[in-house]
Amino acid sequence: MSEIVSFEPATGAELWRGPIGDVDAEVAAARSGWSTWAARPLTYRIETMRRFANVVRQRAEAFADVIARETGKPLWEARTEVDTVIGKVDISVSAYSERSAQRRLDAPMGSRMALRHKPHGVLAVLGPYNFPAHLPNGHIVPALIAGNAVIFKPSEKTPATGVFLVECYRAAGVPEECIRLLIGGPNEGRALAGHDGIDGLLFTGSARTGIALNRAFAEKPEKILALEMGGNNPIVVWDTPDLYTAAVLVIQSAFTTAGQRCTAARRLIVDEKLYEPLMEQITKIVARLIVDHPHADPTPFMGPVIDNQVADELTESFLALMMRGGRAIRHLVRPVEDRPFLLPSIIDMTNVADRPDIELFGPILQVVRETDFDSAVAEANNTRYGLSASLISQTPALYDRFWAGTRAGIVNWNRPTNGASSSAPFGGVGWSGNHRPSAYYAADYCAYPVVSNEADAARASIGIGLRDA
Repeated sequence: MSEIVSFEPATGAELWRGPIGDVDAEVAAARSGWSTWAARPLTYRIETMRRFANVVRQRAEAFADVIARETGKPLWEARTEVDTVIGKVDISVSAYSERSAQRRLDAPMGSRMALRHKPHGVLAVLGPYNFPAHLPNGHIVPALIAGNAVIFKPSEKTPATGVFLVECYRAAGVPEECIRLLIGGPNEGRALAGHDGIDGLLFTGSARTGIALNRAFAEKPEKILALEMGGNNPIVVWDTPDLYTAAVLVIQSAFTTAGQRCTAARRLIVDEKLYEPLMEQITKIVARLIVDHPHADPTPFMGPVIDNQVADELTESFLALMMRGGRAIRHLVRPVEDRPFLLPSIIDMTNVADRPDIELFGPILQVVRETDFDSAVAEANNTRYGLSASLISQTPALYDRFWAGTRAGIVNWNRPTNGASSSAPFGGVGWSGNHRPSAYYAADYCAYPVVSNEADAARASIGIGLRDA
């Protein structure tokens, strides 16, 4: 394969095509230019990023259109993604100032202690297809502010969005050698990740790929590795009188972006007493959700999944859950032949003893009924992942127990599992990350601290342990 071709999932139309890039050439270009960028004053790099935000603001509608067409997500959602790309700049400036600022520390004998931060050098960024602008941008902006050069490889499923994003950086004045675009598939991703010329890798994607990267970097402690992976996220409904609102929060958690969010609720854990009335509310609302192409009128709630291969795999996974003993409440229906539209599906897995601990990256919600709250919390933790968890309840004491007992990087109360803020740290534990949260804390892995004990003049003496002269 000599080129990458991107097709619109909703229509099958070709959107973009381009040649596969040269990994060695991109790394060499980045290595040649990063030190000049790093030597620029911080204020210069920040001002360049502010110009980038203005460029994106000027091109916002065209940018949203590319994202919507290439991912299949509704245009309204693509517009919110562009807004987060713009907002990331101010958030990253504040984060750098707070978490990577220069500081003077107390030191003895008239000397001074200085804390400063240095960029790593050349950082590779591997982006996902579900948020093809927002998520890589969340790595790239803080990396550039810190003084790194970046080689960005977008998902092979969303290269057009990657091209558009990089053009915005360059239009803002980021030197071409400091923001490189590598078009390619898994082979190019592996080659970039394993290249001796990079100083670190910032990854967003599946746990399987993240674990493979973790193994590959095990013998490279000199390189920074930040992993942002998926989740088998629980949403627990317990002791709440407003079941309509609970149903809305469950649906927003499970089916926004066609379930293609790492923070999407994969498992609904519900009090047995609330099960039937809650499911009645959920199924009524789900039946009304509009699933259509990005620019449809009336506006859709969700679009297709990314491609037919993913739709086929999700269909097979739903059948596999049924074969294990799951009881389908809403089947996974494919309403348009040869297109990856999937209607939201729900399956009761309560009586399945060996429930699979996997991330089904699509509109499939598994339901588990429990009879006591401790069992519900235990079921919420019954996963190797640990990204997001949410409790829907009117009882503060239950939330206190849920927060204390739930193993996840994001723990919400009466809010969806998704929709995390970029002004807070974002990341998980277990198979969801390697304790390097992104978003506001991305500054932590884009530069490393250097501590200096300094004095204007050298003064030293040995006051003990010497023979008489």
